[in-house]
Amino acid sequence: MERISSKQRSLRIPFRIRLEQRMFIPRWLPIASSLGAVVVALIIGGVILWASGGNPFRSYAHVVRAAFGNLGVFNDTLVKASPLIMIGLACAIAFRMRLWNIGAEGQFYAGAFGASAVVLAPILPPDTSIWIMLPTMMLAGFIAGALWGFVPGYLKAKLNVNEIITSLMMNYIAISWNNYWIFAHWNESGFQMSPTFPKSAWLPRLADYAQQIPLFSGYTLHLGILLSLLMVFVIWFILYRSRWGYEIRLIGDNPKAAQYAGINIVRNTVLVMMLSGGLAGLAGMIEITGVVHRFQEKISSGYGFTGIIIAWLAKLNPFAVILVSILFGGLILAGREIQPSGIPLMLQGIILFCIISSEVLVRYRIRIRRRGDV
Repeated sequence: MERISSKQRSLRIPFRIRLEQRMFIPRWLPIASSLGAVVVALIIGGVILWASGGNPFRSYAHVVRAAFGNLGVFNDTLVKASPLIMIGLACAIAFRMRLWNIGAEGQFYAGAFGASAVVLAPILPPDTSIWIMLPTMMLAGFIAGALWGFVPGYLKAKLNVNEIITSLMMNYIAISWNNYWIFAHWNESGFQMSPTFPKSAWLPRLADYAQQIPLFSGYTLHLGILLSLLMVFVIWFILYRSRWGYEIRLIGDNPKAAQYAGINIVRNTVLVMMLSGGLAGLAGMIEITGVVHRFQEKISSGYGFTGIIIAWLAKLNPFAVILVSILFGGLILAGREIQPSGIPLMLQGIILFCIISSEVLVRYRIRIRRRGDV
C-alpha cells in the first residue's frame, strides 16, 4: 500500500523544484528583489488591513498624503528620516562585514546619554558657544555609542560570542541605564525628563532663519539632516575607496581568504562594531538636540530596529539608505494616524520578512524540472 501511494503522489506531481546556486548575480537583480519584496509586503499588509475592517487603498493613500502631500509634511518626514539615515548606515557597514549588529537601538540611547551628559553633568557650562557645544555633544554621542558597540564586538572577536545575542541584550541595559539617570538625577521637578537644554545645545532649524528667509517659517527640519547626508559620503568612501573598506568587504565575502591575505579579522571586528555603534550614537545625539531638546524616556520610535530593515532594503548601499530612510520616515510619521495602531509596525515586520525571503531569489535560481530528467 505504501509503494502504491508513493507512485500515486509522483504521478500527481510530475515536476520538481530545485534551487541552484547562481554563479553570477546580475546587477539589477538585488534591486528588483527589494522592490518586489516591498510590493509583496504591501499586498500582504493590505489583506490584513482588509481583514481587520479597514480599506487598504484608502489607508495607503492616506500614508502618501500624510508623509509627502505637501512641503510641510515632507519637512516632518525628513525630520524623522535624519536619525534613520544614520542608523541605516550603522547597520549597513556592520552587515557588510557579516557582523549582525542588532544593538543599534541601545547604541542610539547610549549616544543620547553621552550627548546629554555634556549639558547635564555638566561637562560644558550652559553659556558655551554653539560652535563648541554641538561638536562636543557630537563627539560624546559618537564615543558613547562606540563604547556600546565595543562590548559585543570584543566578545565576538576574542571569544566568538554570538553578537546577535550580546548586542540585543545591551539594548535593554542602555534603556535601563538612561532611565536611572532620568528618574534619579536629571529629572525636572520629578517629571520623567530633564530640564530643557540651553539654546547652544540645539541643532539649528530652518525656522530659526525665518526672519531672513520667510519661506522657512514653521519648518522644523534641522542641521541633523546635513550631518546624516555627510556621513553617507564618508561611509561610501570608507567602503569603496579606502583600503580599510576593501578589508571590510573581503572579510564579509570570504573570511578565510581575508585571513590568508593577512588581514587582521579580530581588530577589524572590534573597529567595525565600534564604528557602527558610533553612528547609531550620533543618531541619538541628533534626536535629542534637533527634536526633543532634553533628555527623556522613549526618545526612539524603534529607530534601531527600523535601521535593520532600512539597511537590508537598501542592499547595504549607503546612497540607497537615504531613499529608504525617507520612505520609512514617512511611514512612521503617517502611521500615527492609522488604525489599528499596530499596523505600521506590522508592515515593517512584513517588509523585513519579505526582504530576507527575497535573498533566496538573489542567491539561487529556481529550476522546475520534469521528474526523470537529469
